[in-house]
Amino acid sequence: MQIVSIIIIVLGTFFFLTGTLGLLRFPDFYTRMHATGKADTLGSLLILIGLALYHGFTLGTAKIILIAVFIFLTSPTATHSIAKAALKNKVPMWTKENDK
Repeated sequence: MQIVSIIIIVLGTFFFLTGTLGLLRFPDFYTRMHATGKADTLGSLLILIGLALYHGFTLGTAKIILIAVFIFLTSPTATHSIAKAALKNKVPMWTKENDK
């Protein structure tokens, strides 16, 4: 079980890394929000699930699962709200003309 939990934790760390890479590489605010919102949610969920498996079934595991559910519900909602506020405040979107 330890090997499975370590693999899941490493996979979650990989998604955090790809989200950070997307934050650095994508051209505008909206694509950066998309990359970090999706990758950070999945990465944190995988890391928390890996920690729960590693820890075994205890009260600590129940708390970890509740934290994972909270992140699963709030992170996409927060990302959507921030992107909607940016759209309302007319933050410009990337176009091919911006690269010229």
